[in-house]
Amino acid sequence: MTSTIFLAGASRGVGREIAKCLTKQEMKVKAMVRFENVRDDLEAMGIEVVIGDALNLAEVEHAMNGAAFDAVISTIGGKPTDGERADFKGNRNLIDAAVNAGAKKFLLVTSIGSGNSSPALPLQALETLSSVLAEKEQAENHLIASGLTYTIIRPGGLKSDPPATGQGILTENPLVAGVIHRADVADLVCQCLMSERANGKILSAVDRNAIYGQPIFEEFQLA
Repeated sequence: MTSTIFLAGASRGVGREIAKCLTKQEMKVKAMVRFENVRDDLEAMGIEVVIGDALNLAEVEHAMNGAAFDAVISTIGGKPTDGERADFKGNRNLIDAAVNAGAKKFLLVTSIGSGNSSPALPLQALETLSSVLAEKEQAENHLIASGLTYTIIRPGGLKSDPPATGQGILTENPLVAGVIHRADVADLVCQCLMSERANGKILSAVDRNAIYGQPIFEEFQLA
């Protein structure tokens, strides 16, 4: 049976890489994006596209109408200079709409530095990103309290070059930090989507060969 996935954040970055991953696995994907200029690329991948702003609850609820989603995946967020960001408000709308739509699972991509992983980042990074990380933590807490089956994935520093390494790993240890390729994050998200072991977990995602320091930790096994 083909899984039906609602994806928010497919315009760029990790979200676009997740879109590629899902379509390779022949899943049915509906992507909500803010702007028309990415429609053609996504539709060429076989993805159904709906235009909507995550900061507008009515638009989110409209976008989720008409299908029973096996999962909702969100990678949305913004930089500190973006004004009103979607890190909390947008994700809150997506979570609430997913509850109302009867979605079976919600996967939220946030960041190392959120919540109890804040000690993993250098003080300067925490100060620079404090407002964004606070909103991401609010979104995480809202999801946990929603009653949805959830997985929260906190990637480390994101990179696009060189090509993906295939060495992305997950850990429940919130003190681990490092960097990871966006495509490797997407691969881990898609694996979590199909793993019951990932349900109810908050997982940090890093490249096994790009971890800061020499922390002692256990790799989380999805199977």
